[in-house]
Amino acid sequence: MQRLAYILAYPLIWLISILPFPVLYLISDAVYVLVYHVIGYRKKTVRKNFKLALPHLTEKEKLVLEKRFYQHFCDSFLEMVKTLTITDKQINERFVFTNFDVIHEMEAEGKSVSVLIGHYASYEWLLLMHTRLKNPNFKGYGIYKPIKNVYFDRLVKKMRSRFNAELVGIKEIIPLMRKNAREGKMGFYGFITDQSPMLSSAIHWGKFFGQEVPIQIGGEMLSKKIGLNMAYAKIEKVKRGYYQCTFIKVEGDIKQIPNYDVTDGFMHMLEEQILKDPAYYLWTHKRFKHRKKQNQKT
Repeated sequence: MQRLAYILAYPLIWLISILPFPVLYLISDAVYVLVYHVIGYRKKTVRKNFKLALPHLTEKEKLVLEKRFYQHFCDSFLEMVKTLTITDKQINERFVFTNFDVIHEMEAEGKSVSVLIGHYASYEWLLLMHTRLKNPNFKGYGIYKPIKNVYFDRLVKKMRSRFNAELVGIKEIIPLMRKNAREGKMGFYGFITDQSPMLSSAIHWGKFFGQEVPIQIGGEMLSKKIGLNMAYAKIEKVKRGYYQCTFIKVEGDIKQIPNYDVTDGFMHMLEEQILKDPAYYLWTHKRFKHRKKQNQKT
């Protein structure tokens, strides 16, 4: 059944990916009507997240934000599909790095780098950074959760590998990083840091929109253990279909910084960015599902 589903879906995915962007966004508008108005995909989760994270907004403001979010959500999905056949010229025009010299400086230091990323704007297209690396001894790695359908999992890998990055499953990244460190291989490792960890593996709890929740600390703790440099990736949406990324290097010896300070700093930066324009955050995921009981009055 997995193979059949893939065989039926792939031609449509490919046809959508070759469409020009104006047509792509017309399709996105239609998908928005289906996802938001007809299906109501995860509306309860989105509204609960709004209630917890954005209590200062009026109900009217939340409704406007909700519609803007779903429009961006559908755009992001179609943009991911477009990745299958997007040209170098198109992606370079639509995803701009404001200060890639920071990355080149970190390359020159000869140490691997972990980059902390949030579910904001076009985090998928950040993989483009791996095409800009100068040092041939560096390789880019994107950490992801494998898809259960092995055929679609291969397709996702194919899409993202177009940016010269290798996708690595969550369970495989620690052995890979240790192996690379032993063999002297350099890498840029992208860590989605605002994803809610499993409660059984939660080590650190921090504040996110005033809620005390478990925080992903893998990027920071592995960087300390192996001795990596670290940076934040601040991705912003300029306008429909256009994004920019600014890198913020974590200064100093990462091993000397108190545990969790780097991760908490990233989460604070991300929260400030979301408050500036909440429509571009991924509100469909259950970021607050494990918040501490004393906060569960709302």
